[in-house]
Amino acid sequence: MKALIRLIIGCMIATLLTGIIQACSEDPDCSMTARGWLQCNFYTLNESGMAVNDTLDSLTITAFGTDSVILNNQKEVRNLMLPLRYTVDSTVLVFKYSRTMTDTVILYHTNTPYFLSMDCGYQMQQEVTGARFSRHKLDSIYISYNEAGIDGRENIKMFY
Repeated sequence: MKALIRLIIGCMIATLLTGIIQACSEDPDCSMTARGWLQCNFYTLNESGMAVNDTLDSLTITAFGTDSVILNNQKEVRNLMLPLRYTVDSTVLVFKYSRTMTDTVILYHTNTPYFLSMDCGYQMQQEVTGARFSRHKLDSIYISYNEAGIDGRENIKMFY
């Protein structure tokens, strides 16, 4: 009889431990690892016409028409990562350099949903197709690689 009680208690403890171990297992991270971003670097042309890295003294970036702040008064900015909207085929960003100096950048892109997995569902593949911008401080934009990704590959060169 004592052996039967020990067996039942042992089975209960084993079941409890199995439940705890399974509850602590990691869920797949579907949010940030699968969302593509645009890697953007800043450049200027030197005296010989060669592109060299540039640094902006101060920069705030907001998404036009929303209260989203992408970059908040960052100092000495050399590069940044920009998100693209999922629901429409353009993203409008406002680059604020000082109290009175701003540029507006419109990035046109395609959004193609694709199935990632049962746990993560659908994700969005995004490719930049073009850009328009004001020219208050920004001189030009060059799209060096059009597919947004997570690998840190340079997508956009902004010339000041």
